[in-house]
Amino acid sequence: MTAFKSDFLRILSERGFIHQTSDDAGLDKLFATETVSAYIGFDPTASSLHAGGLIQIMLLYWLQQTGHRPVALMGGGTGMVGDPSFKDEARKLMTPETIETNIAGIKQVFANYLTFGDGPKDALMVNNADWLLPLNYLEFLRDVGQHFSVNRMLSFDSVKLRLDREQSLSFLEFNYMILQAYDFVELSKRHGVRLQMGGSDQWGNIINGIDLGHRMGTPQLFALTTPLLTTASGGKMGKSMTGAVWLNADMLSPYDFWQYWRNTEDADVGRFLKLYTALPLDEIARLTALGGAEINDAKKVLATEVAAMLHGRQAAEQSAETARKTFEEGVAADTLPTITVGHGQLGSGVGLLSIFVSAGLASSNGEARRHVQGGAVRINDQQVTDERRLLTEADLNADGAIKLSLGRKKHILLRPE
Repeated sequence: MTAFKSDFLRILSERGFIHQTSDDAGLDKLFATETVSAYIGFDPTASSLHAGGLIQIMLLYWLQQTGHRPVALMGGGTGMVGDPSFKDEARKLMTPETIETNIAGIKQVFANYLTFGDGPKDALMVNNADWLLPLNYLEFLRDVGQHFSVNRMLSFDSVKLRLDREQSLSFLEFNYMILQAYDFVELSKRHGVRLQMGGSDQWGNIINGIDLGHRMGTPQLFALTTPLLTTASGGKMGKSMTGAVWLNADMLSPYDFWQYWRNTEDADVGRFLKLYTALPLDEIARLTALGGAEINDAKKVLATEVAAMLHGRQAAEQSAETARKTFEEGVAADTLPTITVGHGQLGSGVGLLSIFVSAGLASSNGEARRHVQGGAVRINDQQVTDERRLLTEADLNADGAIKLSLGRKKHILLRPE
């Protein structure tokens, strides 16, 4: 491990963020002697990022915390093309209206991690549509395209993967790496950006930008990538049993977000505390050393600290208290996720299986039926064995709700409107 002198790279190294850099010594010297502007690009493929992208946001967080300027680049222009990197097929093209809506949703998250403004260390949010949409195609081919070797572009792993599988790679997608490289050059010219960061799958694209900058007269540019993370059992970060772990509260409640981190595998706790929280390393070492059942205390700290950075301390602690009441006291906390049905529906009875599907606890009636048969379904903490069970007003508890549970960790309240 390189012994970095600059605070930013030292913190990243100690916490496990660094997979590769283009020049350890040069980048360390730059951060030790200057206020550095660095950027990460975010594709607006949905109206929220998910937990898989949180490591990149934390990079920007530590950049600002150590006295440098983070730049969050929204891919409003490149989003019209789509990043082909390591994808089996082309992404569906989005309309400008969809892209604009998605960017508006994604922006909500960044204010929780970064301070934006006009100062030398204040974060910037920019959109590459500002310089990509007005481009004149022939001028772009002449001024930028001449610097790219198709032979070299064909050698990139992200391209070879598609070609080796004999899967179509459109000219539109092939242009993506040129546009991303051009972004780096434009950000260098417009905002003095010297470093691009991203996941290790972006290495080839970032190096392209460094090479293009060299040919087009920018100062020396640099690359830094993070490891592509999976859970200890090989699962993909940002995915749960019920789908993507979204960062926007309107797409995933703070409680469900808290639960995702609470359910971290034992072997991942120390690593995730370093990557996804700002806790001091000595406190992380203490939590990681907890053994046996006490590791659950470390998981609760992890869940609360990650949720506090995203949703605020109050929402995080409320989620932790809801979980404590639900799991340790066996009561139905008011802050559990809630769905509603009409009073009339409960009067005539609502099928348990269909309610479990509506609540997102099962993807189909068949899956819900299997959960009942497996003994995993409870109504008001009482196990259910009858898959034809109807929910009625008689099931309402003292709080006027019905608590639905799948296993020990998934609970939802059903309330009449």
